[in-house]
Amino acid sequence: MLAKRIIPCLDIKDGFTVKGINFIDIKKVGDPVELGALYAEQGADELVILDITATHEKRKTFVQLVRRIAREINIPFTVGGGISELKDADLLLDAGADKISINSAAVRNPQLIDDLARHYGSQFVVLAIDARGDETGRWTVMVNGGRIPTEKELYSWAREGENRGAGEILFTSMNHDGTKNGFACDELARLSEMLTIPLIASGGAGKMEHFEKVFTRGKADAGLAASIFHYREISIPALKAYLRTRGIVVR
Repeated sequence: MLAKRIIPCLDIKDGFTVKGINFIDIKKVGDPVELGALYAEQGADELVILDITATHEKRKTFVQLVRRIAREINIPFTVGGGISELKDADLLLDAGADKISINSAAVRNPQLIDDLARHYGSQFVVLAIDARGDETGRWTVMVNGGRIPTEKELYSWAREGENRGAGEILFTSMNHDGTKNGFACDELARLSEMLTIPLIASGGAGKMEHFEKVFTRGKADAGLAASIFHYREISIPALKAYLRTRGIVVR
């Protein structure tokens, strides 16, 4: 078994780390540079840093903030928000990012995935998918920070993203986000079975058991969380120790 990754997520708005529930009720939780350094010190495997309003407000990701974070941490990190062309990725790479995450821009222009993968390599490209499930079982892909529904459907879009060259899929269930009731394990398992690239699970982490389930039942390669780490409800060392006792390989 490949080692499972634990990834704290820093959602950035106006230069602060924030957190909401179901993508709304956004509250400040701390300084992203300090939090990034803390998580790196605690043994996080990677970080994901998302400028959650960059696309909606037609702004670019804060390159200066990315540069500051890169100076303070020694683990890989992915940056997303407002990336719509190669030069946006160039700026982030130059600032110290290891990977870039694309979401809304890729939905509107799927060729962007091909272009980024061809230019930098698939390992540099994470396709983030925010989706909301309905009572019929359909999962609709959402854009602009979860504000706008599209005609794309989760599973077909994930497969297309892999075919176009994405190196990883980051799936956030909007139904589960911020609820702390557990990840969307059934949907993640289905994605894992159909994809050959790594799958990062996001949305719903509340207890250590949720990570155990997302790695076993959900078959995810990495578990991403925010508020449980930000509010010190679970520490990364304690989580990794727990997972080891459950027979799950972590770094």
